[in-house]
Amino acid sequence: MLHSKPREDNYLHKGLRKQLVQVLRDKGIRDERVLAAIESIPRHFFLDPAFERIAYEDRAFPIAANQTISQPYTVAYQTQLLEIKKFDKILEIGTGSAYQACVLAELGSMVYTIERQKALYDFVGQFFFLKNYPNIKRFYGDGYEGLPSFAPFDKVIITAAAPFIPPKLVEQLKPGGIMVVPVGDDSGQKMMRLTKKPDGSVQEEVLGDFIFVPMLEGKNK
Repeated sequence: MLHSKPREDNYLHKGLRKQLVQVLRDKGIRDERVLAAIESIPRHFFLDPAFERIAYEDRAFPIAANQTISQPYTVAYQTQLLEIKKFDKILEIGTGSAYQACVLAELGSMVYTIERQKALYDFVGQFFFLKNYPNIKRFYGDGYEGLPSFAPFDKVIITAAAPFIPPKLVEQLKPGGIMVVPVGDDSGQKMMRLTKKPDGSVQEEVLGDFIFVPMLEGKNK
């Protein structure tokens, strides 16, 4: 549960984050900038206080609106695949708790993030920690539509399981841009990385297996 009032981030939390970063390193995350971002962000702020003691385990947790905060490895893996540069303009589909958006923003990018669950969108709007990241712009909308008025984007990240690669999001990607998306159904998904070529064609890489909540169309009031 996200809170409007600040919570404590003490030496114990910071020590647990160091341990988490070592777990991620052992699992193959090599981008030191990504690891530093995860070490600097208090993940327990994004969870109900009941989860505080286990917030730095490498696993997903439930949040509002029947959604989840992804496990840190998944966040680190998707972020590493994006090859983020400072000032990159990034479209994120599925704000959720905003943890992934904060990791992207910590890396110096400008994040445009869409959430379709109105209750979750409003809930995150009260979250005190987002005041640290004026480079995160939140939108309530349909992720399949993207944000054409703000396109094109250097990078696109989808944090829900897409049954297919959304064509409108490919259109909103710059030539040379990268999209990272888990593609599949309820039984599991393959992480894919798409790189848009100067001629508009797309090079696809099929990577590891993951489980995400489904990417749904439309907005949920």
